[in-house]
Amino acid sequence: MQIRSKLPDVGVTIFSVMTQLSNDHGALNLSQGFPDFDPDPELKARVAAHIQSGSNQYAPMPGVPALREKIAEKTRRIYGAAYDPATEITVTAGATEALFAAITAVVSPGDEVIVLEPAYDAYVPVIRLNGGVPVFVKLTFPDYRVDWDRVKEALTPKTRLIIFNSPHNPTGAVLSAEDMATLSRLVADRRTLILSDEVYEHIVFDGARHESMARYPALAERSFVISSFGKTYHATGWKVGYCLAPAPLSREFQKVHQFLTFAVNTPVQYAYADFLDRRAPYEDLPAFYQKKRDLFQKLIAGSRFRVLPCHGTYFQMLGYAAISDAPDTEFARRITTEHGVAAIPPSVFYHDGTDHGVLRFCFAKTDETLMAAAEKLCRI
Repeated sequence: MQIRSKLPDVGVTIFSVMTQLSNDHGALNLSQGFPDFDPDPELKARVAAHIQSGSNQYAPMPGVPALREKIAEKTRRIYGAAYDPATEITVTAGATEALFAAITAVVSPGDEVIVLEPAYDAYVPVIRLNGGVPVFVKLTFPDYRVDWDRVKEALTPKTRLIIFNSPHNPTGAVLSAEDMATLSRLVADRRTLILSDEVYEHIVFDGARHESMARYPALAERSFVISSFGKTYHATGWKVGYCLAPAPLSREFQKVHQFLTFAVNTPVQYAYADFLDRRAPYEDLPAFYQKKRDLFQKLIAGSRFRVLPCHGTYFQMLGYAAISDAPDTEFARRITTEHGVAAIPPSVFYHDGTDHGVLRFCFAKTDETLMAAAEKLCRI
């Protein structure tokens, strides 16, 4: 049977590839971005309690009302932004579904979408599936800052959407207040929309503030703001996220969402709603993950790897120029198979395979895992 692929250049994601390679060789998996520790026991207990109490049927399409209300309260408290839980908040089957629904809702054939590279690999395939045209702008190396002059040059009357990701995967860079002011000026007289991937919103280091699009009314009114409970509560496998957007954008978003997943896991939604009633555990996340970042950097200090700045997320970029001049995809495979530590080669996040000789390591791991991995890396 002959099938014409809609994504002929897309294969299995690098995350699946490296995790499988890690499993095959018994390596420590610092590649795919998930913790190797469990969520809070009380959160798991709340899920079990809601299963036992009978919350096992379809949730409302936009999400359980109690959870949407708690999300609205949290967003108002942190960012000073008022989103109506009835019309402007949608609970999704993870952030990836939210990204798909947002792009599909507003991108039509011929529309241009500015993508800042390196870019999370879910963005471009969805743009292309909807007939959009990705326009690539590279972040500066090695600090991975936005080159606003290049963004301005990339803007055209066809620019429908700009995608931002802060804190940034894979680099750990974060947008500053100055960045937000510049962005506000650039889009002020345009009809360009914004998709803001903020799944690591609570993992920002060194006393910095997360600059959400929701903080800025002029940006919020044109933005889809996407976050993830999985990243915040160490439960990536539960696949629950959400999208904040003004009512006109939310209506279009939900038109796609209802036919994509319709509704999200009911007992887990209720459990998150319960959990958000407590003292906010996400308030401890910056210190929790900064401690892990600092530990990993300290352990790596004696190695031949170069530590790049990491201002947020739970990813650390390490340069390996002092060790090898091999392409990052080859070097990532080599350290997995020969040295027992799996990482992600960031060249796969560039449309043209740009390779700076760095690898991405996930430090959302137990201290024991980080110490064991660092010991192996220091031998290379």
